[in-house]
Amino acid sequence: MARIAGVNLPTNKRVIIALQYIHGIGPKNAKDIMTKLSLPVERRVSQLTDAEVLQIREMIDRDYMVEGDLRRDVAMNIKRLMDLGCYRGLRHRKGLPVRGQRTHTNARTRKGPAKTIAGKKKTTA
Repeated sequence: MARIAGVNLPTNKRVIIALQYIHGIGPKNAKDIMTKLSLPVERRVSQLTDAEVLQIREMIDRDYMVEGDLRRDVAMNIKRLMDLGCYRGLRHRKGLPVRGQRTHTNARTRKGPAKTIAGKKKTTA
C-alpha cells in the first residue's frame, strides 16, 4: 500500500485515479505528475516500485500544496475575509451562500435543514 502525503492510496486502482484521493490533486494535476515522471497511464498502484512511489512523493512535496497545508491556507483565507468584515466574510460568518446565489427558496446546503415558522392558519370557506 502506497502512502503519499498522509493518504493511503487504494492498491487496486490506476495511479492516475488513486492520486486524486489526495486533497489538492485533481485530474489535471494527477495527469501532469504521471507525464513528468513518464509513468504509463494504465499502471496500477500495486505495480509501483518503491523508487516510483518515492519519486511521486518527492514531486508532490516539492511542487504541490496538498492536504493539511492546503486546508490551512483555505481556512486562513476565509478567516481573513471574516476579520476584514467584507461582504464575503459576512456571508461566511452567517453561514449563507457567498457567491451570489438566491436564498429565498434554495441554499439548503449552506443554511441547514429548514426551520419552519408558524404562519397563518388555512381557513375553510
